[in-house]
Amino acid sequence: MQVMQAWQWDVFCRVVDNFGDIGVCWRLVADLAARGQRVRLWVDDAAPLRWMAPDGAAGVDVQGWPRDTAAFVPGDVVIEAFGCDLPGALVRRMALAARPPLWINLEYLSAEDFVERSHRLGSPPTDAAAAGLQKFFFYPGFTPSTGGLIREPDLASRLRAFDAPAWLATRSVRVSSSERVVSLFCYEQPALPALLAQLSAQPTLLLATAGHAARQVVAALGPAMRLGDLRALPIELSSQGEYDHLLWASDLNFVRGEDSFVRAQWAGKPFVWHIYPQQDGAHVAKLDAFLARFGASIEVQGFCHAWNAGGTVLPTLPGPCDWRRQCENWRDRLFAQVDLTSQLLGFAFEPR
Repeated sequence: MQVMQAWQWDVFCRVVDNFGDIGVCWRLVADLAARGQRVRLWVDDAAPLRWMAPDGAAGVDVQGWPRDTAAFVPGDVVIEAFGCDLPGALVRRMALAARPPLWINLEYLSAEDFVERSHRLGSPPTDAAAAGLQKFFFYPGFTPSTGGLIREPDLASRLRAFDAPAWLATRSVRVSSSERVVSLFCYEQPALPALLAQLSAQPTLLLATAGHAARQVVAALGPAMRLGDLRALPIELSSQGEYDHLLWASDLNFVRGEDSFVRAQWAGKPFVWHIYPQQDGAHVAKLDAFLARFGASIEVQGFCHAWNAGGTVLPTLPGPCDWRRQCENWRDRLFAQVDLTSQLLGFAFEPR
């Protein structure tokens, strides 16, 4: 899609606890700016961007959450990411603007059926401050009837050109010809010792990301960071681009939340999703919906359920060949769909 003009986009984000919201928002604003749009990212805590996006992005202006709402002049499009609840005074400024902005609530990613029914629906806010405005709900997803996934236009070409051994060498990581490479990004995981025991049965290099994953691996393996044929290395906090490379360089990826979950699918490698746990158990239905949409085998379903069950026992990891083939086919299906940023641009420029 060719966009003939540059609009001002205001994307609002609150950092919750695991950086997933800011991770998704940064990929979105960087992609919008790369396509010629002007973007302001309003975030209540910009500290994660120091390692997530150390070089920033041309065309993206990072701002603190607005305190002086009277001075706020809304752009052409306002995106409220993940229901972050804009201040009433700011919404009133939007309503009083000479040309009120298009107001979009970017929702969390889900494979559940309601996403297709709810995508692009508009709803007039009940707050009196928003009189005259309409909020539209935009749902990322995995089918052509949803908003799609964030995918940069050059992603496929970068994937084809990627040299895994060369990239690992730049991180001072040497892999023997017999070793499989496994990346680990997870929340608190009681089943981690069971996973390490399985991985130790054949030559494996485990790359554990900074934070929960590395800390738990160190606690389980001790200073030697070895168990049987398994050796583990901690990986420092890295930029989003470098994390993508980690996924591309690995044979099996354990991911969590939303951003790394999507990027693992673009990698086209076998992956296990540690979904963000919710007390009411809603995450189980969300996990099941994805596994069904993905067409996961009984073995993959069983392992993913066990990884998310909060227990200490795991079934045997599924065989890699069929699993990888399915991940590659799944990625091809996703590449055939229109990406999220293109759909947002198309929606914004629709006549109203």
